[in-house]
Amino acid sequence: MASGEAPSHGGAHAVAAAGRHGVQTMFTLSGGHVFPLYDGAVKADPPMRIVDVRHEQTAVFAAEATARLSLTPGLAVLTAGPGVTNGISAITTAHFNGSPVVVIAGRAPDYRWGSGSLQEIDHPVLLQAVTKRAWTEHEAARVGPATDEAFRLATARHRGPVFLDASLEALFGTAPAGPGQPARPGPLREEQPDPGAIGDIAALLAKASRPVLVLGSDVWLDGAHEAARAAAEELRLPVIANGQGRGILPAGHELLVSRARSAALGEADLVIVVGTPLDFRLGYGEYGGKNGTPPAQVVHVADARDQIARHRELAAAAAGGLTAFFGQLAGAAKPGRAGGAAAGAPRAGWPWEHDWLPGLQAASRQAVAADAALLASDAEPIHPMRIYGELARLLDPDAVVIGDGGDFVSYAGKYVEPRRPGGWLDPGPYGCLGTGLGYAIAARIARPSAQVVLLLGDGAAGFSLMDADTLVRHRLPVVMICGNNGIWGLEKHPMRALYGYDVAADLQPGCRYDQVVAALGGAGELVTRPADIGPALRRAFGSGVPYLVNVVTDPADAYPRSTTGV
Repeated sequence: MASGEAPSHGGAHAVAAAGRHGVQTMFTLSGGHVFPLYDGAVKADPPMRIVDVRHEQTAVFAAEATARLSLTPGLAVLTAGPGVTNGISAITTAHFNGSPVVVIAGRAPDYRWGSGSLQEIDHPVLLQAVTKRAWTEHEAARVGPATDEAFRLATARHRGPVFLDASLEALFGTAPAGPGQPARPGPLREEQPDPGAIGDIAALLAKASRPVLVLGSDVWLDGAHEAARAAAEELRLPVIANGQGRGILPAGHELLVSRARSAALGEADLVIVVGTPLDFRLGYGEYGGKNGTPPAQVVHVADARDQIARHRELAAAAAGGLTAFFGQLAGAAKPGRAGGAAAGAPRAGWPWEHDWLPGLQAASRQAVAADAALLASDAEPIHPMRIYGELARLLDPDAVVIGDGGDFVSYAGKYVEPRRPGGWLDPGPYGCLGTGLGYAIAARIARPSAQVVLLLGDGAAGFSLMDADTLVRHRLPVVMICGNNGIWGLEKHPMRALYGYDVAADLQPGCRYDQVVAALGGAGELVTRPADIGPALRRAFGSGVPYLVNVVTDPADAYPRSTTGV
């Protein structure tokens, strides 16, 4: 709104500010405290799409997935009180994933504050630990500028969620557009990594004979995926992909050695980890020392200095824009600059190209060959790997695959290798179940022409399956595959190993989750025989509706994990 136009309510100002930051969809669950935000979305030019869901955590998960898939910030609108508290696990997931999400909430009126009005609670106090900032606005004139500030904070490195609530008076009250609302947000400042740090890393690389490059989610979120691939190919580095780093080197790429991960990280002498924490998913950064090798030197690179690991000693570290990092490293580490051949001389090849890289490539091929039998297994009850053997034949190159579950999705992380960046979503290091339907809703909107496949454990299905209704109401076809083993596999098998028995780890065997989706207006079917998986998946992809293939799998099978995250 230009200065001088008729005043409008705070909700309209918030929607206008969000639109200037590229937001096209508002995810929400209806609540009276936030009606002005809906009114602002309906009357915006062009209108902002409103997707209403069945649980507030789904709204925030959908906003987070929007950010992770489209590389533009996501918006969730939550009503006061339980609307906000229902969304806290999803906000925390966005915090751990570094996802740029803005959550705008309603709030009880200021004039009644302290009197016990409906859903009166001080939200920011609850959210300060898991957001970049959480605060309240009390004036209509401040809602627009505050929303603009929220999006600037969320999208600045290191990205993450921002929470803003506004009192009833601020959202329903009117004010003219103020001068603090810019026509368009300014570009993100590109913080350059320290050239000295780049030089240190290049020097370590010059002395290495068994290096490994680990690419994590922030490489994708920082828009550095093309630079990362170019640097890996220039330096001929073996690559392991983590999180949304998957697909940066497509499935089948000669440098992708994720299937030889144990040998690569266990025998490396230098591991360069970029864009992901040194957390339990990556062995806390403890590498080397396997098969008589010494401990590896570890380099950690992040998009912001406060993301650099502090729990272990590092050989070097760098922080800043990751596109700049990869470009500078490739330049600094060229032979002749980092101890190789003289500048201008023909490339003699990197030392690791002769034995180390070929050895990891061979180990990767052996792992793939060893899995072939289980991926085609005719065992009954069904082995979960057979599902992935069938699914791999049907996935398009631009498919978006979403994992929400324990053991069943762990298999997916191993056997579903994206062919393009941005084609994989999982809950991330916080490990919160229930992300699936929200992620699927967002994926179908963000990638309207792509296959969207949601892989659900039967335990995870219980957290969000009611939002299949959202898929139906908003005409968002998604293929859902439920690995239904009737147990909490991540708990049942470890508890039996510890105590010789288990409790609170059983679910209903063969539960008809497919009928739940059908009752909500979608479709589905139950599969109990291996030979029926492929035909069922083909029917699902051809249906054009939300469709759940409910595959009963063997409860005795346990994913052979090497860490529990403890």
